[in-house]
Amino acid sequence: MQRLMKKIGYVFTDERLLTAALTHSSYSNENKKEGKSYERLEFLGDSVLSFVVSSYIYNNFKSLPEGGLSKLRAALVCEKSLANCAKKLSLGKHLLLSKGEAATGGRERPSILADVFEAIIGAIYLDGGIEHAEKFIIENLSESIEKVKSGKEIYKDYKTVLQEQIQQKDSSLKYNHVKEEGPEHSKIFTVEVSSDGEMLARASGRSKKDAEQNAAHRALKKMGYEKI
Repeated sequence: MQRLMKKIGYVFTDERLLTAALTHSSYSNENKKEGKSYERLEFLGDSVLSFVVSSYIYNNFKSLPEGGLSKLRAALVCEKSLANCAKKLSLGKHLLLSKGEAATGGRERPSILADVFEAIIGAIYLDGGIEHAEKFIIENLSESIEKVKSGKEIYKDYKTVLQEQIQQKDSSLKYNHVKEEGPEHSKIFTVEVSSDGEMLARASGRSKKDAEQNAAHRALKKMGYEKI
């Protein structure tokens, strides 16, 4: 744990928070430790992340209108971006997973890595407060932020792009989770995206977020945005 905390750049007063942030629900279920997974910390970390990134880009990208700020925030906090941050910290090798989850590539799965990164944020916030959480977030997103400042494209958020296109038509957008299949450690989620009651596309993914992104991407292609 000491080596990981050094890499994270924060020393926990309560190391149990760090352990919880690294514990997948499959491990909790397999070891009869109900409620000891990172899911609650992930919930908290997601909110802290959104607040910190929103505040940062509001203060540092003063020429961007509301729509531009939303699009930038979505790109910075999307699954691919957070999973990339988790990989750089080698969080995958420290995860507590069930044997089945580990055997099917759970340590490298983007959805899990993104979730655990948010859980780490939640744990730091509870242990040390918003200043430490903010430092951790900005330092780890710094590479993506610099790309934005230099005009380079980072991660595409298809949901945001689709939302923008639909709003131009004064229409509404809705994502419906149709089904989930497979064992607990290897689920496949299927999502439909519709506008004003008309289904635009259906797609699947290893997480609900991934499935929604895939559905939005497919809808954009059907609408003629081939280069998206």
